Amino acid sequence: MKLVLLRHGQSVWNKENKFTGWTDVELTKDGKKEAHEAGKILKEKGYTFDIAFTSVLKRANDTLDIVLKEMNLNIPVYYNYKLNERHYGALQGLNKDETKEKYGEEQVHLWRRSASVRPPALDVNDERYPGNDIKYKGLNKKDIPLTECLLDTMKRTVEYYESEIKKELLLGKNVLVVAHGNSLRSIIKYLENISDEDIMNIELPTGVPYIYEMDEELKIINKFFLNK
Repeated sequence: MKLVLLRHGQSVWNKENKFTGWTDVELTKDGKKEAHEAGKILKEKGYTFDIAFTSVLKRANDTLDIVLKEMNLNIPVYYNYKLNERHYGALQGLNKDETKEKYGEEQVHLWRRSASVRPPALDVNDERYPGNDIKYKGLNKKDIPLTECLLDTMKRTVEYYESEIKKELLLGKNVLVVAHGNSLRSIIKYLENISDEDIMNIELPTGVPYIYEMDEELKIINKFFLNK
């Protein structure tokens, strides 16, 4: 069976070089084009899916919608905050280059790529606090982050993989997961047993499917990016 991970197409804040995290921003025109291209190449190469999973953020949801339309697929789709992007705390909305000038390139690199270093936390009274968003109304406050490192993100994404995604793979289904750079890096780190140090160098391009071919016991037989 196949597990395909897809990072959403370019978002408005990707283009503006801003820390996005849980901020719910739109795809750019180029981001929509990337999603269409991903759907086309998956269809051209003969891929099909039985079920799909995504976050509750529109840039991932819209990417998934476009891909499924390109593939002429009507399959069950499950949405969950555990597949959201890593929460960047008080950095959300800030320009990355300006943040480097303020805090230094090394510090910002640690915040962005380190597995265990958290950015400065949001205050619960900050208007950016996710608890103010109706999408998270039903969540316990302890599950609403004020900031996250990659290992924090990994905890929730792996929990979701183990409880929901894995069981579908074990049933022999082909699964598509459309999410975000860090939530997908978390799954990749887990599946490939990548060290905290080496995960810092893993980058997922927007709109390019990452393919896992697995045996019946979910051992990885092959893995690759599906490029044109």
